[in-house]
Amino acid sequence: MARLEGGSMKEGSVLVTGVSRGIGKAVAERLASQGHDVIGVSRTEPSDFPGRFYAADLSDETAAKAVLAEIAARHKVSRLVHNAGLIEPARIEDVTNTQFDAMMRLNVQVAIWAMQAVLPDMKAAHFGRIVMIGSRAGLGKALRLVYSASKAALLGLTRTSALELAGDGITVNNVAPGPIETELFAANVPPGSPQREAFLQTVPMGRMGQPEEVAAAVAYFLSNEAGFTTGQTLYVCGGLSVASPV
Repeated sequence: MARLEGGSMKEGSVLVTGVSRGIGKAVAERLASQGHDVIGVSRTEPSDFPGRFYAADLSDETAAKAVLAEIAARHKVSRLVHNAGLIEPARIEDVTNTQFDAMMRLNVQVAIWAMQAVLPDMKAAHFGRIVMIGSRAGLGKALRLVYSASKAALLGLTRTSALELAGDGITVNNVAPGPIETELFAANVPPGSPQREAFLQTVPMGRMGQPEEVAAAVAYFLSNEAGFTTGQTLYVCGGLSVASPV
């Protein structure tokens, strides 16, 4: 077997959802650099993707289940990172059923479908690593009612899945970033804007995080050495999760 950084051994493939940009792309690149066989899924293929790519709209149930079934049939997936997500800011009074359904579908339900697709191989091997990409917003953030609810749901999903799967040698953990310099964040909080400057004043470290810093946390949870760590949430947020709410 090929040997990875840190002396761990390569077992199977890593499936990463939402790899077209930002955190997902950084995770894929980090894992590939460690020698992992990376399989990526998103609507749009990123340039220079360091692995095998499947194009699919994961928000569409038929398309999502079809591509996940194809991947599970063609590859032995031993590690899963659910990064695909959607955010649509709105005040409580303005939240629509369409927004609720879209965010809950992609942020939470796709995570369940992905686990259901890869668990048979993981259980057969008595080995698996699953990482959810949550958010510091899961602790509460104005204008993020449904998004916060979906990321809080991932925390509960992580803890419950960890309990159910521990006996099968499968760990489930949650990396909760925020704020990270991604295209998605910039679209909602533009660089140089008064909103951005005011926000940075609330971050104890006084800066934005980088996707590569999130990828490093994900890589730990995926490692062989993390076999006694499960059901946990790691906030990669510059201290924002422990700061007084503003």
